[in-house]
Amino acid sequence: MPRHSVAMTAAHHHDLRQHLFRDDGQEDICLATYTVSTGSYRTTRLITGIELPRDGEREVHGNATITGSYVLRVAAQAAREQRGVVIMHSHPRGHRWQQMSAPDADAESSFAGLVEQLTGLPLVGMTLAGDGAWSARVWVDSKPESATSVRRVGATLHTSWNDGLVPSPADVATQARTISAWGENLHRDITRLRILVVGVGSVGLDIVQRLAATGVLAVGVMDFDRIEPLNRDRMIGATRRDARLRRRKVDIAARLARQAATAETFTVVRHHDSVCSPTGLADALDYDVIFSCVDRPWPRAVLNTLAYADLIPVIDGGIAIDTFETGGMRGATRRSQTTTPGVPCLACTGQIDMSEVALEMSGDLDDPEYIRRAGRTSVSGRPNVAALCAGVSSAQLDQFVSLIAHPAGLGVPGALRFNLAVHHLEHLPHLTQRYCATEGQTNFGDGRIDLTRSSGPWSAPNRPRMRWRGWINLIDRILESVANRGP
Repeated sequence: MPRHSVAMTAAHHHDLRQHLFRDDGQEDICLATYTVSTGSYRTTRLITGIELPRDGEREVHGNATITGSYVLRVAAQAAREQRGVVIMHSHPRGHRWQQMSAPDADAESSFAGLVEQLTGLPLVGMTLAGDGAWSARVWVDSKPESATSVRRVGATLHTSWNDGLVPSPADVATQARTISAWGENLHRDITRLRILVVGVGSVGLDIVQRLAATGVLAVGVMDFDRIEPLNRDRMIGATRRDARLRRRKVDIAARLARQAATAETFTVVRHHDSVCSPTGLADALDYDVIFSCVDRPWPRAVLNTLAYADLIPVIDGGIAIDTFETGGMRGATRRSQTTTPGVPCLACTGQIDMSEVALEMSGDLDDPEYIRRAGRTSVSGRPNVAALCAGVSSAQLDQFVSLIAHPAGLGVPGALRFNLAVHHLEHLPHLTQRYCATEGQTNFGDGRIDLTRSSGPWSAPNRPRMRWRGWINLIDRILESVANRGP
């Protein structure tokens, strides 16, 4: 069954609190507009603008009511902009996810048909509780369908959960030390996040296992590649048999994640695809947080775009090792940052060169003749060391904890760069560029710039074929099963 969710920027949340929480303690109401972000199974409504009532358009009397003219005004504006309408109420004495009061239900149901007729999109109703938690429902065919969650996205990520649709996990003894670090309530919220790791090579494979050990209930892994012998010096946990059979990296990641998982009911979803494909992008839009563990400019650009357009924080990291022509290491530099509204994007911080993205999309970065003529080195042949990959995964996990647990009340720090030779950590002073196209598309959802392509290295015709793979894998699984039985 398709699921609904709602997301807004931290800035919109702040402005809505200013209006909906009154000094006299009464409830209040206002309207907003939204656009749509469509995933494979989850549809997210993104708050795009707040339309406060004008004089005479709402009345506060313990509860709060609005006039039909207010709804017509905002619905007409939303229709012109191809957006939907949101009715927002406050419950100042409420806590966590709220059910609709009778006046709320009457107000929303009375306008649901009119709004959908004018905008072509269903009415969304939202309630803000006194503790800052949001709840939401989508009026489909004049009936409210509850959302699973509401996300507030910025330098910190706050998620309000519908316990009826996404039950809070039971605490287990294996997570006691983790719970002691950030508290039981936050732990229950964190473990319900759907987290995707894009690229499960050396760095991504480590991150997947640590998320599973933390107690996260659902982790997705996305990679279209298969393991080869040259990967094993960095992919800790991959076996000789994995390399011999050229197993899919997502299958290895899923196996290791299940072994590390501490949640009683743990799900790992495998996406043998690329985020640069339409299907890969749609799958990515079903998640709440994404780890970018890719080493190519094109997928990094796709993830950078959806971080703002679809309000899904993307935690990016990477390492560059510099060597002497005569051999030996000159130095190494690793970077990490979280792309999220309020923080400069990967292009603004220099982590993405859009000219490189264009070259990869055209196929030139994988064309040996172009690489030779341009005097370049192959992107896929850069040096890497297992001992340094752990530093990258650690830096990205640090960003994750800052995003979801916000130690000392702070959020993500912006772009960081660590120089190995002198062991120096820099807070890079980058600001948003004046004409940044990526950050300019915040809340665009399905209207984002489309960087995906239906074909590429991940497409079936471009993948190497191995005859008899199915039979070999079946025999290998039988041998593994027998070996694992023991005496």
